[in-house]
Amino acid sequence: MTDALLPAAPQPLEKKDDSYFRKGCNPLAQTGRSKLQNQRAALNQQILKAVRMRTGAENLLKAATNHKVREQVRLELSFVNSDLQMLKEELEGLNISVGVYQSTEETFTIPLIPLGLKETKDVDFSVVLKDFILEHYGEDSYLYEDEIADLMDLRQACRTPSRDEAGVELLMSYFLQLGFVESRFFPPTRQMGIMFTWYDSLTGVPVSQQNLLLEKASILFNIGALYTQIGTRCNRQTQAGLESAVDAFQRAAGVLNYLKETFTHTPSYDMSPAMLSVLVKMMLAQAQENVFEKICLPGIQNEFFMLVKVAQEAAKVGEVYQQLHAAMSQAPVKENIPYSWASLACVKAHHYGALAHYFVATLLIDHQLKPGTDEDHQEKCLSLLYDHMPEGLTPLATLKNVQQRRQLGKSHLRIAIAHHEESVREVSLCKKLRNIELLQEVLSVAHQRSRLKYTQHQEDDDLLNLIDAPDILSKTEQEVEIIAPQFSKVTVTDFFQKLGPLSMFSANKRWTPPRSICFTVEEGDLGFTLRGNSPVQVHFLDPYCTAALAGAKEGDYIVSIQNVDCKWLAVSEVMKLLKSFGTGDVEMKVVSLLDPTSSMHNKCATYSVGMQKTYSMICLAIDDDDDKTDKTKKISKKLSFLSWGTNKNRQKSASTLCLPSVGVARPQVKKKLPSPFSLLNSESSLY
Repeated sequence: MTDALLPAAPQPLEKKDDSYFRKGCNPLAQTGRSKLQNQRAALNQQILKAVRMRTGAENLLKAATNHKVREQVRLELSFVNSDLQMLKEELEGLNISVGVYQSTEETFTIPLIPLGLKETKDVDFSVVLKDFILEHYGEDSYLYEDEIADLMDLRQACRTPSRDEAGVELLMSYFLQLGFVESRFFPPTRQMGIMFTWYDSLTGVPVSQQNLLLEKASILFNIGALYTQIGTRCNRQTQAGLESAVDAFQRAAGVLNYLKETFTHTPSYDMSPAMLSVLVKMMLAQAQENVFEKICLPGIQNEFFMLVKVAQEAAKVGEVYQQLHAAMSQAPVKENIPYSWASLACVKAHHYGALAHYFVATLLIDHQLKPGTDEDHQEKCLSLLYDHMPEGLTPLATLKNVQQRRQLGKSHLRIAIAHHEESVREVSLCKKLRNIELLQEVLSVAHQRSRLKYTQHQEDDDLLNLIDAPDILSKTEQEVEIIAPQFSKVTVTDFFQKLGPLSMFSANKRWTPPRSICFTVEEGDLGFTLRGNSPVQVHFLDPYCTAALAGAKEGDYIVSIQNVDCKWLAVSEVMKLLKSFGTGDVEMKVVSLLDPTSSMHNKCATYSVGMQKTYSMICLAIDDDDDKTDKTKKISKKLSFLSWGTNKNRQKSASTLCLPSVGVARPQVKKKLPSPFSLLNSESSLY
């Protein structure tokens, strides 16, 4: 998942026969972002290896009875857990490598946090889709080799999207294409045998399932992550760049919120509802930060009403980051969110809170109420700045009393300095943040400015005239909001539209194999009438006509006439085609819709063809004992999407759960299913 750091023009559409798709970026390009993503992929493989080693050690610990062997296994298990902890810290270092994603322009601003793209393994659709086309639709599967190749090429391109709108459009087009694929090839009562594997963006833990919805959810996450990278890449030294950043972060929040509301049982920690809620808050907080920067971009004039506005905007940013840090500190998110992210949220909460108090102090100390000044307006602004005035003070009296203004202003400066010191302390406690020089420089400059301001007005009797400065009410001229993903703006053509209209030719409906009907048209009389939209149905069939004698039935759907595909033709077009052959013999192929209540296929012929079983820490599980007794049963219930399973023999150790067998119904045992986060809190937790 790479692209150049400089803005890249959208890739032109490549046409191949009747299909097209956008290409991703060159995966071999040695850019900062590509190197970072390659390191992420390598770490994912190391984490997978360590998880498997730990699983083997846990199984050996259960099976061993010799005391010395058990002690040795416990020792090895401690080493493996230590390795996993170090790998987690390395992955956290990649997640806080914000410098790679920032704008190439020189800026003196605190870096923003982007999300890394989820990595995946290659998927081969060809064998399974070809078998399904032949088995379910009764068509020659080799006629669809180009369409299957286009689908696989599109998926491969989505692994390296460009960091611009073209990359977002690429991911959205694949997401919409998956909707067509799901309807065409994934019946609700059957596993197709295609294994999708995606790595958790935050923990590196692989998740493998045969459910297409895992693929769709992961693509949605990457769309949101790509928007965050676009937002951090914007030039924050221009008005247009800041507006683009605000829009990108709002769209990222919209995609992640859509993912949270649509896919509610994901086994991947980065896509759990609790984690997605925190990520949405983080995106909106960063958008609000960009709003503040946009207001300050022209320069902050040392003017009373301007300082009131800027102070309340800074208080708003500090407030949203304080709420974000509180959300990050709650279980179960706390165990999985990168510590550096939570630390940076705390740093920004204190930093912008300090700025708010500094601006209020400046307007109180530097601006005196002079004759001709609009007293009523200033009094109203000062009263709206606080939820309550300090005891014994009123807005108008404070404005007129120079001493009271100065004392209240210095109280705000003391609070500002305290916030600055706390932000600097938080940075010093986090190793990853200490390595970000720009962050420390911004905090240091702001801290020194507040200290200098306080020193200039410091007096010997300040400690005798202390005033408790009240909290500043937050207010913003632009309230950031979630922007829902606009999939309707992306035009996508179904790769497999040759199969026929999706409303009729889908995986949910079963058809008879195509039957060849040879009949004779005598004096323009077909012996039947037609009705319906595409595909056209045989209607009012004369039981003694040649078509009926050849096997045609009322309600049959016409799919071809004389080898001309008719699945997309209307009644008038089919009639015109039939008349074009004149009198004589006509060959027509028809199919019949089977009873939807009839038994569906419960076994995939290609389940074991070239497919290696992949075990991950988090997969669907099913009891081995029940597997032996239920193999002959038909599927009676749709397998729930991305559901969690339990195993009575592995209840205490959930490191590795096995995949379900195709065509096996879930045992109707009422058990309390553990949440994905309760697995991490067990004795055999990942980290």
